[in-house]
Amino acid sequence: MRYFIEIAYDGQPYHGWQRQPQSISVQEVLEEALSTLLRAVIVVTGAGRTDAGVHAKQLYVHFDFSNLFTEKDLKNLQHRLNRFMPQSIAVNRIVPVTSEAHARFDAMARSYEYKIHQAKNPFLNKHSYFFEKELDVERMNEASQYLLGKQDFKCFSRSNTDVKTYLCEITEARWEHNNTELLFTITADRFLRNMVRAVVGTLLDVGMHNIAPSHLKEIIASRSRSEAGASAPAHGLYLTAVKYPQEIFNLDGRR
Repeated sequence: MRYFIEIAYDGQPYHGWQRQPQSISVQEVLEEALSTLLRAVIVVTGAGRTDAGVHAKQLYVHFDFSNLFTEKDLKNLQHRLNRFMPQSIAVNRIVPVTSEAHARFDAMARSYEYKIHQAKNPFLNKHSYFFEKELDVERMNEASQYLLGKQDFKCFSRSNTDVKTYLCEITEARWEHNNTELLFTITADRFLRNMVRAVVGTLLDVGMHNIAPSHLKEIIASRSRSEAGASAPAHGLYLTAVKYPQEIFNLDGRR
């Protein structure tokens, strides 16, 4: 039987989502908790990989288990997992899905947010990027429009990434300004390693008038990481939503 788990986590204590040989990861903590509570070796597959220090408001993972849990059983397992795991990870729900459902490959879209604050605030330092320099948000939003559509985004990808294609379709990219805080929202069918942080860093260059908004077209066409801006720090980045086709959720007991 296959189940989806929806989790949220503070990425500060972890070396990313994926298991690492000598560093603690969110995946390792979740797998060990599940394996202990279910008394079986449980391996989970996530919707994607977040880098060290990156947070998630919503990430789905799937796992297989021999038992068919009732809704009450799943609520109880959720409660026990939340008591068992550290405060930095929360299990928001566990639901049955069809046997072929896949947390990574069935995801239709993913959304990220990047948070920036421009007034010194000790309570935001670990979860938002403190950036004092003046930014032209109108120019940043103008440049963001060049990201929309299906394009080759190799220029924003980490070097030596093992992927078959650099094509991604971005459907949303916008900045919102609220007093001294900035929020960047971006949605796409898929993202490359380090892509959002590289996009944010490049848009910050636009906001500081270092490059023109239209220069985004040339950066994308270059397919060269060296043409894009420096990556923004990890601690301001959040995976906020993962969207799936409704038919994979096995809420009526179908398999």
